Amino acid sequence: MKTILITGCSSGFGLEIARYFLQRDWNVIATMRTPRTDLLPASPNLRILALDVGDEASIRTAVAAAGQVDVLVNNAGVGLLGAVEAITMDKVREIFETNTLGTIAMTQAVLPQMRERKSGVVVNVTSSVTLKSLPLLAVYTGSKTAVNGFTESLALELEPFGVQVRLVLPGRSPSTKFAENARSRMDGNLPEAYGAIAAAVFENFQDESQVTYARDVAEAVWRAATDPASPMRIPAGEDAIAWASQA
Repeated sequence: MKTILITGCSSGFGLEIARYFLQRDWNVIATMRTPRTDLLPASPNLRILALDVGDEASIRTAVAAAGQVDVLVNNAGVGLLGAVEAITMDKVREIFETNTLGTIAMTQAVLPQMRERKSGVVVNVTSSVTLKSLPLLAVYTGSKTAVNGFTESLALELEPFGVQVRLVLPGRSPSTKFAENARSRMDGNLPEAYGAIAAAVFENFQDESQVTYARDVAEAVWRAATDPASPMRIPAGEDAIAWASQA
């Protein structure tokens, strides 16, 4: 039975990915900064571990406790909405620390065992905004675009060792807490001059004609983890698929 380790499982995509793999009889290591046992059904195949991807000691502890990991899913991430000129560098660093450096650090921690076994899959969850840029998301988009480049180069680096690396690119998902979390970091990020742009962005957030559901992302991660012939980039969700076709 294979084991998957997923970061950011307290809600949204990570929680659904964990649920999806549990239902298919995988060993699932669901990680979150504050572990909760009530989010997933009790199962002998489930372990919930504390993990903060911005803390190297936390990463070392979690990876040591996990043991053999056949599939790593770097899903943990935070959003940020705002005009670049108004975003403090502390906020910028926070976004890159989690979205970009956290992904790299987790990958570094798990790679040695995969390389030695000459098998394994690393799946990095980024965003469809890397396919179609949107205003007021420049910092967030930059953090995810960096992961795209990292992933594609890493795939070439690990190919001789039989380790596969994939990207899953979700679209906009109103059913998750992404927008709520991004708004929580908005204080001071939107000067009055950007009011009209912000209004248009918020209106777009309400459009549910084409959206991504958490299950779309779980299915894309399943494909990345189990299909050796899957493409490097896998868009997840109706809107992401449409954007990918236009890119």
